[in-house]
Amino acid sequence: MSTRRPTVTVNVGGVPVGSAHPIVVQSMTNTDTADAAATAAQVRALHAAGSELVRVTVNTDEAARAVPAIVADVDVPVIGDFHYNGHLLLTKYPDCARALAKYRINPGNVGTKRRDDNFRTIIHVAMNEGKPVRIGVNWGSLDQQLLTEMMDANATLAEPRDARDVTMDAMVESAMRSAELAEESGLPHDHIILSAKVSGVQDLVAVYRMLAERSDYPLHLGLTEAGMGTKGVVASTAGLSILLQEGIGDTIRVSLTPRPGGDRTEEVQVAQQVLQSLGIRSFTPQVTACPGCGRTTSTFFQEMAEQIQTYLRDQRPAWQARYPGSEELRVAVMGCVVNGPGESKHADIGISLPGTAEEPRAPVYVDGALKVTLKGDAIVSDFLRLLEDYVEKRFGDSANRSAQRHVAIGVDQTDVTLPKNHP
Repeated sequence: MSTRRPTVTVNVGGVPVGSAHPIVVQSMTNTDTADAAATAAQVRALHAAGSELVRVTVNTDEAARAVPAIVADVDVPVIGDFHYNGHLLLTKYPDCARALAKYRINPGNVGTKRRDDNFRTIIHVAMNEGKPVRIGVNWGSLDQQLLTEMMDANATLAEPRDARDVTMDAMVESAMRSAELAEESGLPHDHIILSAKVSGVQDLVAVYRMLAERSDYPLHLGLTEAGMGTKGVVASTAGLSILLQEGIGDTIRVSLTPRPGGDRTEEVQVAQQVLQSLGIRSFTPQVTACPGCGRTTSTFFQEMAEQIQTYLRDQRPAWQARYPGSEELRVAVMGCVVNGPGESKHADIGISLPGTAEEPRAPVYVDGALKVTLKGDAIVSDFLRLLEDYVEKRFGDSANRSAQRHVAIGVDQTDVTLPKNHP
């Protein structure tokens, strides 16, 4: 990966955003913000899944009144998403303005009239409350006056440029003009984050490359309206990966359309997996599993891979505290002898299951060496016990040593969380 594009650091409710810090994963609720209990519950669920910042819609008086209660009921910075009437809500409800960790402003729709005055009003609230803002341009709501001016100027050229290119330029220009206006109004340089959301992968890459060249503000990446299911996951991954590989981006969101009643936390898991697959950050132990072929007509190895991945994900919250570093664990679950032993040896701990018509034996490799060969009907539970023992031994020892160092320098042992012994 290229070196991160240098940026200033913006503090968002205690979470630093910028090139000197890890890329931050964030998400957004889809509940009615006026329903404080339901919104707080979803914020907690997103945070538990790994979202380090959570954004909520603030579009009505009822939503603005609910914000302080929501923020008081969660342990993650909450961002307010404002369109059209943000200048009114933030001034009318100072408790809302005070509770939020950051304000998201779309310069294309900060009120339909006196846009600059409305924008300045939000900036002055941010200054008074000591809050940062994200100036988030979206091509679905781009400042039409600015776009028209740039299109008209383009039409006078001897060789007019493509309308798509002019639109990308207009998005960047809108973001930069708004940032300049914010600073002229008194907002500190290190209180501004920029974004320019589009729904096409190539457009996303183009607009963020241009934006990255124009300033040292941190950039929030995301493909807007990415879509549902595989389409949304693949498109978001493609666009984010190109930019992140080039060192562009300081905070990300994967904007997936959930299925009716679907799990909102899927977008957090996808964002984390993008960063982990690129080797940028580690969040949870990873499972390598083969896709299966004619040698593995049994579904046993597929079911085992799913069980192990689910087990690792479920253990993540407890392991983060008990076993520092365990998020980098690599586990292999392979279906036959072709690549199974080799892949298992490359993992920290791996198992090679018997393929169709093969002898029912499953060798387990630990740190590249054969540890034991499992047999019988309890292979899954036996492997999970070996896995837990491995994590305890490898990562528990480091936690113990860290705790002992704290005790040795005079920290009361009651302040140190020690790993529990495996039963």
